[in-house]
Amino acid sequence: MGIFNNIVFLIQKYGILFLTGTGYTLLLSLITVFFGSILGSVLAVLKNNRFLIVRSISTAYIEIVRGTPILLQLYIFKFMLPEAIPGFKPSTFVCILVALILNSAAYVSEVIRSGIEAVDKGQTEAARSLGLSKRQTMLKIVLPQAVRYILPALGNEFIMMIKETSLASV
Repeated sequence: MGIFNNIVFLIQKYGILFLTGTGYTLLLSLITVFFGSILGSVLAVLKNNRFLIVRSISTAYIEIVRGTPILLQLYIFKFMLPEAIPGFKPSTFVCILVALILNSAAYVSEVIRSGIEAVDKGQTEAARSLGLSKRQTMLKIVLPQAVRYILPALGNEFIMMIKETSLASV
């Protein structure tokens, strides 16, 4: 009953503000993890690319984004980019959303990369010995097995995004 009483108190005290904030938090988190997963998948593939320059650029992006605080990234997208690009005046919501998506993509790319690497190398070798191409091996053998390692970490990323959206109010 304690949590129910706390929710009733918050609704009575802060009314619609509490519900609006909860809605924005969930909306930001869902959009961020969805698009961050798509972009993170691309980054994970680029990080395993055979070309050194592509691999280096994706690795540098991932390490820089993961190595800087999310609040700094939010400040860059809200204050620095509109000043650096004349005529570019996005809304605060868009600035926050883009910063969170780019941050999430860096973390998700590492989740996907580690999930793929967690699949036993024997699976890849067996698929290749049966005549499957690298693409077929990845899509039909490795990725379905990697999903069991990736999904729990993606759930953690969603929870992290719920917590990080609180910085959007700053």
